[in-house]
Amino acid sequence: MKYESYVDKRVWSKGVKHIKKNDKVLARVLGSVKFQPDEWWLHKDYYASIVRAIIYQQISGKAGDAIIKKFASLYNGKLPRPAKFLATPEKMVRAAGVSPQKYSYLVDLCTRIEDGRLELKKFSKMDDEKIIEELDEVRGIGRWTAEMFLMFSLGRVDVVPYDDLGLQKSVQRVYKLRALPSREKFEMLSRKWRPYGTIASLYLWRSQDGSKE
Repeated sequence: MKYESYVDKRVWSKGVKHIKKNDKVLARVLGSVKFQPDEWWLHKDYYASIVRAIIYQQISGKAGDAIIKKFASLYNGKLPRPAKFLATPEKMVRAAGVSPQKYSYLVDLCTRIEDGRLELKKFSKMDDEKIIEELDEVRGIGRWTAEMFLMFSLGRVDVVPYDDLGLQKSVQRVYKLRALPSREKFEMLSRKWRPYGTIASLYLWRSQDGSKE
């Protein structure tokens, strides 16, 4: 997959300063956790990024890696473009370890791209919520997957995936909460980070030695 490092250091620096100024609790995390803008890698092949997200759903990273490798081996080591995938017999894809459910998700994704209902190229000029709405229409893609796409394909700087369990656990630990934060509590805390929610999220993930690439 084609990657590109997000290196707009001016935006990053401005975001870090904003968070430190407005959230004294999270400021301590930013001061102790090492994270640089050139560590924020973007998946620039939007289609391949979504295909991988679908295949990795609800399985371990190791299992996902194995399926991706076997699936890509059907196409000389590269993930197939939509038309090529749709022309592949289902039994071949299933033999690569793709479940029936995920196969149906990939068919829906590729069909929407081929018939023009889903135009990934235009996403770079659309606002976050509109992109989430369009991706949510694809079978098997929910808000969390769409938010990961915003963060790690488009490089959007103000995304807070409230439903991410790892992020919830980080917030609970950093803010010394007795339980995982409710959606209302989480949103209240994140107001201090706006409009740099992604930067705050990246630091919170890193604070528990997590990775969201």
